[in-house]
Amino acid sequence: MLVQRIANKGIRLGTLLERAAARHPGNVIVLDHDLDVAPQTGRRATVAELAELVDELAARLWAAGLRPGERAVVHKASGFDITLLALAISRVGGVPVLLSPKLDGETVAELVRRVDRPVLVTDQDKLDNHLPASIFDLVKRVLVAKGSHARAERLDAFAGAPRVEPVIRPPDQPALITHTSGTTGIPKLAVHTGYTLNARHRLQVTLFRAVRKRQTVAVHVSFVHSRMFTALSVPMSRGFPMLVLGESEPGHVARMFAATRPGFIEAHPNSFLEWEELADHPSKPLSTVSVFSSTFDAIHPRTVRRMLAGSRRRFPVFFQLYGQSECGPLIGRGYTKRNAHKMDGRCVGYAVPGMTAVRVVSKDGKPPTESSPGYIEVRTAGRIVTYLGEQDRYRKQENDGWWRMGDVGYKTKLGCLHLLDREVDEIPGFGSTLAVEDKLFERMPQLTEVIIIPGPDGDPTPVVCTKDDQPLDRVAWQRAVTGLPAMAEPVQWKHGELPQTATTKIKRLELVKMLQAGR
Repeated sequence: MLVQRIANKGIRLGTLLERAAARHPGNVIVLDHDLDVAPQTGRRATVAELAELVDELAARLWAAGLRPGERAVVHKASGFDITLLALAISRVGGVPVLLSPKLDGETVAELVRRVDRPVLVTDQDKLDNHLPASIFDLVKRVLVAKGSHARAERLDAFAGAPRVEPVIRPPDQPALITHTSGTTGIPKLAVHTGYTLNARHRLQVTLFRAVRKRQTVAVHVSFVHSRMFTALSVPMSRGFPMLVLGESEPGHVARMFAATRPGFIEAHPNSFLEWEELADHPSKPLSTVSVFSSTFDAIHPRTVRRMLAGSRRRFPVFFQLYGQSECGPLIGRGYTKRNAHKMDGRCVGYAVPGMTAVRVVSKDGKPPTESSPGYIEVRTAGRIVTYLGEQDRYRKQENDGWWRMGDVGYKTKLGCLHLLDREVDEIPGFGSTLAVEDKLFERMPQLTEVIIIPGPDGDPTPVVCTKDDQPLDRVAWQRAVTGLPAMAEPVQWKHGELPQTATTKIKRLELVKMLQAGR
């Protein structure tokens, strides 16, 4: 039976670092960037020092007028201080609302409008160059974390304010608001509670059972995603040194890994794809990794094999976890060097007994199969409680206690879930676009991205990116597409020009519009 309430108390974000520091005060967190709110901190700090910084930021926010129950939007340049600001907002009883730095100004304004007159924590660049002037009419006040603005208050103007005791909100009340990927339009605002976050924390505890000894944990996760908090909570509570990455460029990551020698890496699927070349890097940056963890989406088999090949540990494991912003990680399985060559990229794994459940609902009255996939639905205690300002939209995804994921697939006789496509990305008569993309990656090592979408005439059209943006080898391409469903000629783009979400997923529907508009 699925456990609906994982624990009788929720995760407490406001005191997360304080509690970790009480157990392991000297534990170190290494950053690859400076903190806008505290550049003097440098790029190496103990958990105790960061807990002190969160306490100081909380005092500033209180002095600026933030009170329990009020919402505070954080929308600024990317950095770990987004996470620290969220913890500080929570510490005074506020509800942090995290908006990606990648969102355009009009989208941010719409999301802020839904939040209903929050405090806005931002920076000078966002105010000067990205956000519309109307943003000031949508908020109570604006606090600038870096720089200054005539219509805003500098956060550091409140430095030295008296410290305040942490406010512990009821665990069934909103604790954090993040946004969905926005791959199908304007993002939705997902409301998390202490209970739902704690359920995801418990899943992370299960994952960390594979880590036998204390070793550096490297994390490259969007700072505005709920996953960042569970990625931090378990290793910090256990005293694991941490490396928090803001940049994903392979050469930079190789240097950081060579300096810190991580044993556990948590990152987005597309980040691991970008890091494939690290398997052969002369500094052997992956050599000490015993566990790779990839959440959010399915990952290409080629990438899994490349990561495992870069490890020099005896039995490295790659955990693929399938999940969603609304639910957290749900389904997964592990791969080793012994079985990765048999990996089917569409097989995303199994539910976690007692924590998550999955079913596939028929679309046509017949049992879902590979040729006739059904709708994937899940149950988990980690599911959000609503979309802020869009409760009707939230209810439409509920089905008698189950949650519609928006993906289609089927389950094998052994219960393994196979993910074939997003509902909105299906191309009639083509089959699984994701399965064909997996095969193209396998057959063409030159590819760094391939997305099959409807082209200007509606035909399945591959949009491809190559290593170092080299011209696509057309002869190799013709060999690679042999035996695959018919497609239009490939369109080559530079990877940086592809529209991406905060978690580096490609916005397929936006890409369709761009391609069909001839951009």
